[in-house]
Amino acid sequence: MPLDIKFGVSTWLWTSPFQTSSIDELFSKIAGMGYDAVEIALEDPELVDGEKVKAALAHYGLKALVCGAFGPTRDLTNEDPAVHENCFKYIAACMDLCVLWDVKFFAGPMYSAVGKARMLPPEQRRAEWDMAVNNLRIVCQMAAERGLDIALEPLNRFESDLVNTCEDVVRLVNDIDHPAAKILLDGFHMNIEEPSLEAAIKLAGDKLLHVQVADNYRGTPGTGQTNWAAYRKALEEIGYTGTISIESFTPNNKELAQAVCIWHPLAESQDKFAIEGLSFLKKWAAEPVKIQQYSL
Repeated sequence: MPLDIKFGVSTWLWTSPFQTSSIDELFSKIAGMGYDAVEIALEDPELVDGEKVKAALAHYGLKALVCGAFGPTRDLTNEDPAVHENCFKYIAACMDLCVLWDVKFFAGPMYSAVGKARMLPPEQRRAEWDMAVNNLRIVCQMAAERGLDIALEPLNRFESDLVNTCEDVVRLVNDIDHPAAKILLDGFHMNIEEPSLEAAIKLAGDKLLHVQVADNYRGTPGTGQTNWAAYRKALEEIGYTGTISIESFTPNNKELAQAVCIWHPLAESQDKFAIEGLSFLKKWAAEPVKIQQYSL
């Protein structure tokens, strides 16, 4: 039977940072392509007029999702408490926009700074883990006060040394021990870190709030080596009914390309990436799992 899901795409596919001036061009394009949702990569809330975004979402018939961006100044494992406070302030601003846009959770790798990947002695790693747990309990309380959850995202070993696998994020959620702590899984990172996509998704189970996809090389879904059949089988088995969002990045923004190591275009155009990716995903979601690999 078909998967009961919605389809979204990240604003990062076209632009960084997302800002008020991006709204009409992106939202009209995304809605016209047939997406149900836009995943807003909220790098700087001060660049975004929340009311204008709300009006545009209604005008174009799109649901919103919100994913955060966590660099060195938003690091909940930094030794300086002032950095934590800066991160809390940023998260609060993002969560307030989630409430305004009727988004039910705030997502991202908010436990540490992206790109913080080091070999550490066990005692330091444990101290940073404990710091992340304690600070994320505060974040969960912030979310609960707004009627939200958080969706924590594991990153591959080249982007984080703290949470790389679904097993890691399940342990983190269990250690936080707060009902607002949930999970986001990204297929790109899973293709690097997980022996089995199916086992990882099933381990997340009912804690899985959101799924991001691209193919294994962060390109258009359906054009690479991802085991899409295993992906689909696991989502069906856990009864996933959320949104699947395409997340990749434009290399035209030099600062973003440096962060995610995309040095050249991964498709003929970003629009073609989004159009063909959605076409593949709709076919994939509609068909029963019979083969290991689908194609466009």
